[in-house]
Amino acid sequence: MTNKKIFVLDTNVILHDSACIYQFEEHDVIVPIIVIEELDQFKKGKGTLNIHARKFLRDLDTLSSDKIFNGGIAIGPGKGKISVKLEKEFHPKLRSNFTADKPDHHILNIAFYQAEQYPDRQIILVTKDVNLRMKAKAVGLLAADYTSDHVKNIAQLYKGARIENNIDSEIIDRFYTYPNEIRADALQFDNHLLPNEFLILRNGKKSALANYDGFTRVIRRVEKTPCYGVMPRNAEQAFALDALTNPNIPLVTLSGKAGTGKTLLALAGALERKRHYRQIFIARPTVPLSNKDTGYLPGDIQSKLDPYMQPLYDNLAVIQEHCPNGNGNGRKITEMIEEEKIVITPLSYIRGRSLVKIYFIVDEAQNLTPHEVKTIITRAGEGTKIIFTGDIYQIDHPYLDSQSNGLSHLIEKMKDQRICAHINLEKGERSELSELAINLL
Repeated sequence: MTNKKIFVLDTNVILHDSACIYQFEEHDVIVPIIVIEELDQFKKGKGTLNIHARKFLRDLDTLSSDKIFNGGIAIGPGKGKISVKLEKEFHPKLRSNFTADKPDHHILNIAFYQAEQYPDRQIILVTKDVNLRMKAKAVGLLAADYTSDHVKNIAQLYKGARIENNIDSEIIDRFYTYPNEIRADALQFDNHLLPNEFLILRNGKKSALANYDGFTRVIRRVEKTPCYGVMPRNAEQAFALDALTNPNIPLVTLSGKAGTGKTLLALAGALERKRHYRQIFIARPTVPLSNKDTGYLPGDIQSKLDPYMQPLYDNLAVIQEHCPNGNGNGRKITEMIEEEKIVITPLSYIRGRSLVKIYFIVDEAQNLTPHEVKTIITRAGEGTKIIFTGDIYQIDHPYLDSQSNGLSHLIEKMKDQRICAHINLEKGERSELSELAINLL
């Protein structure tokens, strides 16, 4: 058997990554003609799927010649060939189990014919649809998810903070005297420090919260400082607020399960720093439960979208309740919403807007693809700070999981960068009942 494989692509792989054909190294790629037809339905529009469809079709047209339907054409130096396979009569071995009226079954049919035609080569159907992968395996075909942007070991995903025990007590004492910082080389750790990594330094009953500054290469003390009336309840929340209010860190990611305070802290940090920005944008992708489209909901577009935006308003209400009586901060939040200094909107509505000097919070970022996250960040103009929050294990998107979602991808790729910070919030603070339900149910 030759080592050169043949990958048959499903439509959802291309809609996930329009440059996917360049990720298969020296192996050959087959695009069933039904996939081209499905992509044609996505050509029009401004959404991410539409952009991917148009880009792939343009790239394919650039490569295209008569050979693409007859033997294939080289994708590029060191790459295999790409070919488009036309429809074939439904294979008798598939007809008894699969109907011919589904595009997925036509893709399966093409892959099955390839396996018969090239018995000495591995034929792999690549799809993000778990059901299609199961169908392929049921008829003896190899099937795989598209994993080029997967985080390899999600259990070891960067946490953003760590505990260091047995630190010299004199060093801990130095964090409580001016200037509340020491040179990083004064401490020796088993693992090297990453830029903006947070530390819990301990020696018996003595402890200090600290952060490694990637620019100055000093370890400075982090204090539990309230932001807009919100007091951090644990070390992780103190770390999060420190990163959220640090003007030298334009990209912050917060991960954690429900009830850990991700969205609340992000909003508090934004309000604390509001005078340094033109606007505060708060957005989230509209991925409803069961993946039903918003069109099934009654009412106009605003009433359709309100259920997805309501958690953001709820968190603002919590902050208003925490504002001390008489300082006017609670009333200012309402005024800022009315004056559109605070804009709460679906993420799709941000497209085309200028992100200059904006404090931009993207909530539920685990429901974004890596490409969508990249698109958002590349729109950041001068003076903009972007916050991504989410739970990488609570995903509503049909083709994403803990390894392939945009938030996990971002955390993994940006952990070494001096202008980025991450913190994983582990301790739930919503209520004892909420924490119990999250852990046991």
